[in-house]
Amino acid sequence: MTLSQSTSTDAPATLLGSDRPLCAAYDVALLDLDGVCFAGEARVPHAAGNVNAARAAGMHLSFVTNNASRAPQTVVDKLAANDIAAEPTEVFSAAMDAAAMLSEHVEPGSVVLVVGGDGVRQALLDEGFRVTRSAQDAPVAVVQGWDPAVDWALLSEGVYAINAGALHVATNLDATLPTERGFALGNGSLVAAIVNASGKEPLAGGKPFPGIYTRALKRAGGSKPLAVGDRLNTDHVGARAAGIPGLHVLTGVSGARDVITAPATERPSFLHTDLRGLTEPHPAPVRLVRDGQEWWQIGGRRARVVGSRLELQDVGAVTSQGGGPVRIDLDSYRALAVAAWAWADEQVARGEATVLDIPEIEVVAP
Repeated sequence: MTLSQSTSTDAPATLLGSDRPLCAAYDVALLDLDGVCFAGEARVPHAAGNVNAARAAGMHLSFVTNNASRAPQTVVDKLAANDIAAEPTEVFSAAMDAAAMLSEHVEPGSVVLVVGGDGVRQALLDEGFRVTRSAQDAPVAVVQGWDPAVDWALLSEGVYAINAGALHVATNLDATLPTERGFALGNGSLVAAIVNASGKEPLAGGKPFPGIYTRALKRAGGSKPLAVGDRLNTDHVGARAAGIPGLHVLTGVSGARDVITAPATERPSFLHTDLRGLTEPHPAPVRLVRDGQEWWQIGGRRARVVGSRLELQDVGAVTSQGGGPVRIDLDSYRALAVAAWAWADEQVARGEATVLDIPEIEVVAP
């Protein structure tokens, strides 16, 4: 029996390791809100204690959110209700990102129609624009962000203005918004309604575009950032596009199976069930070759791909029993993700299209 190993830097897997807690290894956390720090009106387990502990350890915090409905002080109040300390200057929303982007296209002081709430309105005023809710005021642009008060009449004002020549700017294109009841309509779904009526595609800010991260980082003043998010196709696509490592948590949109099957553009650099991942070290992936078979080890867990299935050492094939999710521990989850990613990258390199048979997975952390 032969055994050789290499660190993950020698292989195409994208998970990183850190001997120190991430709050010590990185100097600023770019934290998503919905699905990470809270979920609608519900609390997220382990969020408050670990965000506050990261701050106490010296980590700077920037709360970067695609939710454009809240002004910075409203975000601070919402975080305080969830026992997370924050300052208004630490908030950077998609509304602020859209207002900054709009200033690159139209003159300061221009009239802008707001299809949204106080978050969008305040961001535009802070950038020096005048705001209106009527297309009859001849706005040069329409800035659209999610707000529960957006209705047919306001969406129609946006269409009138865009059809008259106004520039359409969307704060973000999230199709859904996580709430305590599940997933509700997000801004992207409402943007699609205006696009369908106007026939014109908008400029879009927020995640997954990297600009929101680079602008938030500039404001936060950090030099070694870490992005933290729950949604692969926004939080982590944006982070990777901005060249920023990401910590994924399982308290929001994207589940463990989504992570394991993620394409390279969506893969996080660190995995945890929740924000305890901020204050803990992360074991590095190690590639092991035994009798010609490739295994990936994280901590004391090893995983590989055999045929079209994932296997865990001492467990066997990862398959559902009785239709329910497979329950695994955190390091098994990490090892399965690295093994699946390495296998998928080989498939892409060979031009093959085999799909792994992966059941729903529940990750159980201590």
